[in-house]
Amino acid sequence: MSRQPADGNAEEQAADWLVALTATDPVEREHARFGFEAWKAADPRHAAAAAPMERLLGGLQSLRHSHAAGARAALRAGEAAAGRGTRRRRVLATGVMSLVLAALVAMPLWRSEWPQSLAADLRTAPGEWRTHRLPDGSLLTLAGGSAVDLSFDRGRRRVRLLRGDVLVDVAPDAARPFEVRTRDGEIRALGTRFVVRREDDATRLAMIESVTAVRPDQGLNQPLDAAMRVHAGEQVRIRPDAVQRLPGIEPAQLAREWTRREWAVVDMPLTQVLEELGRHRAGRLGYDAEALSALRVSAVLPLDDIDRALALLQASFPQLRVHRVMAWWAQVDTDD
Repeated sequence: MSRQPADGNAEEQAADWLVALTATDPVEREHARFGFEAWKAADPRHAAAAAPMERLLGGLQSLRHSHAAGARAALRAGEAAAGRGTRRRRVLATGVMSLVLAALVAMPLWRSEWPQSLAADLRTAPGEWRTHRLPDGSLLTLAGGSAVDLSFDRGRRRVRLLRGDVLVDVAPDAARPFEVRTRDGEIRALGTRFVVRREDDATRLAMIESVTAVRPDQGLNQPLDAAMRVHAGEQVRIRPDAVQRLPGIEPAQLAREWTRREWAVVDMPLTQVLEELGRHRAGRLGYDAEALSALRVSAVLPLDDIDRALALLQASFPQLRVHRVMAWWAQVDTDD
């Protein structure tokens, strides 16, 4: 039976590996290197997503080595002043060129927004949920593995969602519109409550209270009057070129799930459930999609304790086996 990490955003996972591979603890780096190689081997898409990251790491290592060589050269004794000046200029030039090379290599990955999320204004680790009071009094709740940047001034309030899911409770301020931006478009409100989720190729908006105006990225220059209105109980998917209406949601149920940090699943494929749980777990959650494809789930699962959620699934399906490949890698298999 083959084993592979749960499907998800390979670009996001590659950015997570970038953090692990540059840890200060050498033991952690070695464990990460082993897991990284296994992750790449599990799916060709993983190797493709990892390629720019590996080039970035190579450029950074070259830069670090250049700096080390420069330090050794600068400390050599007994050299003439003119010779030292020449060598220092060479070391400086090498360092600058290495930095430029690393920056050029990193640009495609940086534009993906995942590395940006590592330095975001607010962010949470997988499995970590946190509520922040913003400068205007609004509340912003980040689910596990989320990241946002903030931009507040006298004329506007803007939150840029880089990854993950957020619940927004907007404080009224008629003089300053409240915006949530993603690479897919803009959600604007004056006083309302809603959930925004970044997906692989789109942004999902679910309204709990009031109304928002939604424009796709390619329509940001259009008048706000032309934006789509989304009311409480409605849900849309935002792509750069269009906004698509989706089946409605139960606002009270969605609010309750966020308050309790749980997920009410109704007749959903187990593979889809595991994919979602994997987004909230620190580490990797692997499964054999083919072996589990026939199983469907109806349950209420905690999203802030994924190991407990897996235990609940195992209790519901006696044929499931959850075991640890490593401390940070859980694998779901069957007895078959």
